[in-house]
Amino acid sequence: MTEATPTPTPPSPPVPVPLSFPAPLPASAPAPAPEAKPSQEPTQAPSQAQEPEHTPSAAPDTPPPTEGARTATLVISDESPPVDVIDDDEDLLDEYPPDIEELDLIHLRILSIPALRLERFLKITKLCLRQNRIERIEGLEVLADTLTELDLYDNAIGHINGVEKLTKLTSLDLSFNGIKHIKRLEPLKDLLQNLYFVQNRISRIEGLEGFARLTNLELGANRIREIEGLDSLVSLEQLWLGKNKITELKNLGTLTKLKILSIQSNRLTEIKNLENLSELEEFYVSDNALTEISGLTHNPNLKVFDVTNNNISHLSGLEHVPQLQELWASSNNLASFAEVEAQLKDKEHLETVYLEGNPLQKDAGITYRNKVRLALPRIKQIDATYIRA
Repeated sequence: MTEATPTPTPPSPPVPVPLSFPAPLPASAPAPAPEAKPSQEPTQAPSQAQEPEHTPSAAPDTPPPTEGARTATLVISDESPPVDVIDDDEDLLDEYPPDIEELDLIHLRILSIPALRLERFLKITKLCLRQNRIERIEGLEVLADTLTELDLYDNAIGHINGVEKLTKLTSLDLSFNGIKHIKRLEPLKDLLQNLYFVQNRISRIEGLEGFARLTNLELGANRIREIEGLDSLVSLEQLWLGKNKITELKNLGTLTKLKILSIQSNRLTEIKNLENLSELEEFYVSDNALTEISGLTHNPNLKVFDVTNNNISHLSGLEHVPQLQELWASSNNLASFAEVEAQLKDKEHLETVYLEGNPLQKDAGITYRNKVRLALPRIKQIDATYIRA
């Protein structure tokens, strides 16, 4: 009997060679912090309006490049794949061209500015180091001849040092750090126009004497109790003081060019001392303890007025603001549609009113919007709803 020949075993398929991916971060590495959202008071609905953070204040993570400038942006977002932890920060810039003008290094866990060896770049005008782990401002003197905008938003900086030689700066953002005092900025006073200190630990407005060209100052979300130290800011057009501990409007008399004043989420009980602010166009005073509208006699150019979430029962006091375009008065104690009509019907430019959360809205129920339209037939937006033509 013939012995059966065993069937040969087919060869095993080749084992696929794994592709090489960057190694994941070690388990001990802290997760990247989410970007804090700046206050963005003038563009949100009144019930949600908050102090901008930076707005350039509500600026995006990556600022738009200047036309014609050579730029580079390097960002690691929370959705990015894991990356290798590098030993030295200078590795980030090895392939960048030396004539680059705008450099954005965002959310890269950078610890040291000197390690970036920025002296290689002779034409940088804008440097953004947002959302890193920088504790000291140092090594930037090598950019003193060209740098005009410096953004250190959301780092771990506790003291202002290392900017004294950056005398060509027009914009400096130190928001979302741990700074307690405004100091050592005097060398920047001749050209600086925009200064941002949102969400720090500042308790006093100081160190700004002689900043005659400053047009925008953001100090929201700090620990400030008193408006002071602003007398020499004669060119100031925007002042953001929301989310502090201020109890009184005062020391604003020299700010005759001011167009935007934001003092939301403080402890005000009265609107006063605005007599010299005849150019004021936007006034944000929501989330305070106001019981009436007053103090607007000398502000005829006011276009946006936000008194959301106060204790106001009447709209009297608006007769001196004929240019009013937007009134944000949600969550107060307004109860009369007849008063709404009487106080606002003569405002030819009025297009937007926010009145939700008042007794007049709660009592009217589903007829609320119709009643507002009958009282104000020229209105184009009621709360967050646009009116169809």
